[in-house]
Parts: sequence; C-alpha cells; structure tokens
Amino acid sequence: MANELRPCPCDIGDRFDYGGRGQEVQVEHIKAYICKPPASTDKAVIVIHDIFGWQLPNTRYIADMLTTNGYIAICPDFFVGQEAWKPSNDWASFDDWVKTRDAGKIDKEADVVLKYLRDQCGAKKIGVIGFCWGGAAVQHLMLKNPHLKTGVSLYGVIRRFEHKYSLLHPTFFIFAEKDDIIPLEQVTLLEQKLKQYCKVDYEVKIYPGQTHGFVHRKREDINPQDKPYIEEGRKDMINWLNKYL
Repeated sequence: MANELRPCPCDIGDRFDYGGRGQEVQVEHIKAYICKPPASTDKAVIVIHDIFGWQLPNTRYIADMLTTNGYIAICPDFFVGQEAWKPSNDWASFDDWVKTRDAGKIDKEADVVLKYLRDQCGAKKIGVIGFCWGGAAVQHLMLKNPHLKTGVSLYGVIRRFEHKYSLLHPTFFIFAEKDDIIPLEQVTLLEQKLKQYCKVDYEVKIYPGQTHGFVHRKREDINPQDKPYIEEGRKDMINWLNKYL
C-alpha cells in the first residue's frame, strides 16, 4: 500500500508511453536492453537505470536517444532479477529495499557488460551514464573501473559515496536546484572535495528550478516551463560523451 503522507522521494514523474527501438538480450546472467545505430561504431554507452529498473520506458527512451547520436547503448538489469521499486510501494520500506540493491556492488555486472560490448559489439571506447541510483553507480565506477573512458552522473545520490573523490575518468555531474533528495549543500561539498582531490576533468552543473529526475522523467510537452532545461541537460550529456568518447 502506498504511503501518501511520505511518497517515494524519487517520484516517477511522467511515464513515457514508449516502446523502444532496440531489443532485449541475455548477457551471461543479466538481461539487458540494447539499441545500435545503423552505421557501425566502436563507441558504446552503458545506461544505468534508476530505482524503477531497466524496463522503465523513460530510460529506454534515453538509450535510444544515445543511439540516434551514434552510440551503441545498453541498459542492463543491474538489480539482476530483483524487483524494481514501484510507485505503489510503501516509502516506509524504501530503506530496507535499497539496502539489498547496493549501487557500490555492481562490479561483476559491469565487467560482464563491458566484455559483451567488446566481444559481441566491437566496442573499443565505452562510457557510462546513470540516473539517481544509477548516478551513484556511475560515481562508483568512475572511482574504480579502469576500462571505462568517461561517465555522466545524473542526480546521483551523493551521500552513498561521501569521502570518495579520486575519480579515474572525466565525469560530468548533473544536479537539480530543487531536488528534495540531494540538498545543494551536498553538491557544494562535492565540488569542494573534487577541487581538492580530483586529478581528472570533471564538471558539476546545477539546473535552475528543476526537481529530481528532470532529464529523463519529465515530458517537455506537458512541462513547457521545464523544456529548456530538459533539453539542455540531454544536450550537455551528449556533448560530454562526444568530448571523451
């Protein structure tokens, strides 16, 4: 039963009515959604879903958008068969739920997907983007995985990786000014620490007036006031990938 007094902090926003242009594949022990551009390419992007899982149409929409920009895009099930969060779930149970889905424990799955992209898709330059839970996972991978070239963390939950700032690869952090989950003080602290410890290129950008999930969970056709920022966030993400892949 949904807890209406304390709704899920990652309110789902606008669910896209979107079927996807790609296909579902089995990558060893993981299911994944993959989309490839018409022209062959050696550039690929791993898309890490939010708490609503790998089948959320909004996330597949972004994966397909990457493909229209010339990238192989793959969105694996990083929950590995465990149920995604549902908007109808009771928010009081969220902390227990997320404990069994640790964004810092995805290394095995990331390695499996990297191998698949190299061996089956011919990818040589691979980046990663992620939303919310997936944004935290991006930060984790940027700290640990030597085989990725770059990352974009979209409203990744900072508190999951406090005190870890020595990124291995150029990383772009996208945040919303009015995010109930990620206070601006946390973003300011992240910037200070990156300036102090980070040896690679990075950027932290806050989008005015926006709320959590705006890049992939707001529909510009029914949020006209947010449209410029939704489009800017997507364009910035693509430009960053273009620069480093």
